[in-house]
Amino acid sequence: MAAASPFSVVFVVVISILGSTGYAQLCPNFYSKSCPKVFSTVESVVESAVSKEPRMGASLVRLFCVYTYLGCDGSILLDDTSSFTGEKTAGPNNNSVTGFEVVDAIKAEVEKVCPGVVSCTDILAIAARDSVVKLRGPDWDVKLGRRDSKTASLSAANSGVIPPPTANLTQLINRFAARGLSAKDMVALSGSIICWKNMIIW
Repeated sequence: MAAASPFSVVFVVVISILGSTGYAQLCPNFYSKSCPKVFSTVESVVESAVSKEPRMGASLVRLFCVYTYLGCDGSILLDDTSSFTGEKTAGPNNNSVTGFEVVDAIKAEVEKVCPGVVSCTDILAIAARDSVVKLRGPDWDVKLGRRDSKTASLSAANSGVIPPPTANLTQLINRFAARGLSAKDMVALSGSIICWKNMIIW
């Protein structure tokens, strides 16, 4: 594998920041006893999905925590219920965010080896890393131990926290700054997703 570009290194740093925000005591071996096969199980499904459709790798990265209003809590995965309307049809996400079926497939396989143990948010974290690796990007240790959100909010997802497709540069910079990320972070993260979507691999 060729050496990682500075661009992709910044991308990993950004993903790491996003993935750890708001969670304490995350660690790579969180499931070492309760679900030792979680990494290999997720990797197998991701590898299959990305080999069939390389753009799916970028979709899984995006699902991890780029387009959720509360951060990396898996709320974007929740379907509508009688008590709330989910975020899938929010303006910034509707007909834009994809990959839900792959996450469902990963979850189903993980449930076979260790039912009721691994959070969907941690599955997304692992899948995002595996997607980057499968698309010849850099590797990193995934820290685990996140808890899944039990609710979602269409109105909150439409409130302006998530950048809409029509956002201009100033609006994008301000939205990322609200998450503690710089303009450089924004370019690294957004650029990586756009490039992977178009299969421009470094």
